[in-house]
Amino acid sequence: MAVSGSSKAKFDIVILGASGFTGKHVLKEALKFLNTSLNFNSLAIAGRDPTKLAQTLRWAAQPNPPPSVPIIAADTSDAPSLRSLCAQTRLLLSCVGPYRRHGAPVAAACVESGCDYLDITGETEFMERVEREHHARAVANGALLVSACGFDSVPAEMGFLFHSRQWVGPARPNRVGAYLGLESERRIVGNFGTFESAVMAVKDLKELGQSRVDRVRPKIPGPPPKGEIIEHQKKIGLWGVTLPSPDATLVGRTLSILTESPHGLPGLNESAEMVEKRKAFWASVKPAHFGVKLGSKSLLHMFGFVFIGIMIGLLGRTSVGRWLLLKYPSIFTLGGFSKSGPSEEEIASASFKMWFVGHGFSDESLVAQENTKPDMEIITRVMGPEMGYVTTPIILVQCALVLLSQRNNLPKGGVYPPGIVFGATDLQERLQQNGISFDMISKSSLSS
Repeated sequence: MAVSGSSKAKFDIVILGASGFTGKHVLKEALKFLNTSLNFNSLAIAGRDPTKLAQTLRWAAQPNPPPSVPIIAADTSDAPSLRSLCAQTRLLLSCVGPYRRHGAPVAAACVESGCDYLDITGETEFMERVEREHHARAVANGALLVSACGFDSVPAEMGFLFHSRQWVGPARPNRVGAYLGLESERRIVGNFGTFESAVMAVKDLKELGQSRVDRVRPKIPGPPPKGEIIEHQKKIGLWGVTLPSPDATLVGRTLSILTESPHGLPGLNESAEMVEKRKAFWASVKPAHFGVKLGSKSLLHMFGFVFIGIMIGLLGRTSVGRWLLLKYPSIFTLGGFSKSGPSEEEIASASFKMWFVGHGFSDESLVAQENTKPDMEIITRVMGPEMGYVTTPIILVQCALVLLSQRNNLPKGGVYPPGIVFGATDLQERLQQNGISFDMISKSSLSS
């Protein structure tokens, strides 16, 4: 068995890929908390180019002088450098997307070294491959691996758990739809790395279908919802179009684990008080069918989203099509993505709202009655700043602080979704203290 990375670690956190577009914002966020807590006193940054990392550190520290943060040379194509890196830290934050290209060796090195790992990927194929190939070894070595600790997919997972817990007493949800609305004073251009991940995901679909991880299906009362590509939610004022994202998959993973372990996963060394708190939290969570749609107040925008989806879906199937998409991203996304990415001004002007519209039953006894339709609706909301480069770093850093400060209350090791690992912790409260709100909007009866 490998020696746990936390037992001889020099650093609490190492950020790998800190000089990347998202990585530099993660570093900037992390510096806010360095040496402000007994649980986070040492930080290092790592990547291929130490000179570029030094420049990034100066940028992230502005207007203050850069702190004394060690810079470590490491390359995702150099396995020994990754193992050496993982041996020096309790927790590695991986910002090395696209993860299908760079992420696998990093996850493998963490598993073998026994150090914990968080990333910000939204690539379903990568996440399932890591779970399939490394879960058993991670459990044995005491390495806790949690992907999607950014906008994909913590707002969706924690938002779903918050929404689910509003169905109190005999009330039971049947379906919950999340509607993601993006707002900005100026048009924001997406980062090329995000677009590349979406394009390559089309290539991975066939492989993913052949090798998906088998899971227990959660028991959800009532019939599944009818699928609609475009719909109008009058109460929140948005049109919605089905969004291919990992959010629904990860919520499904959490609910699948709860089907087998209704009280959640036991912690490494929990106190009796924490055991009872964990059990009470998961007892209040009620499963439901879950899906995500991209929302807009404009129906015209919906057709733009559909056009981009069709372009990626069709051209992403062939090597020539993928080359065209990645060569000319601005053309095929109507200016939505570019290789230069968004400016700092665009980032500062943007925000998001994720609405959760749930339909269900005021009394679970109604489910057994034939042809009974949901008679209750609950609407909640998660909202915050720009999702990719402000909200994502906030989430990743807060997940890291929870993991470091509450390690005994989290699973010993394994590969899990963020909801199952952080759901029963104080992550929601920490996010609320850092600009990401969780709000109860309305509870009403549905007319027959």
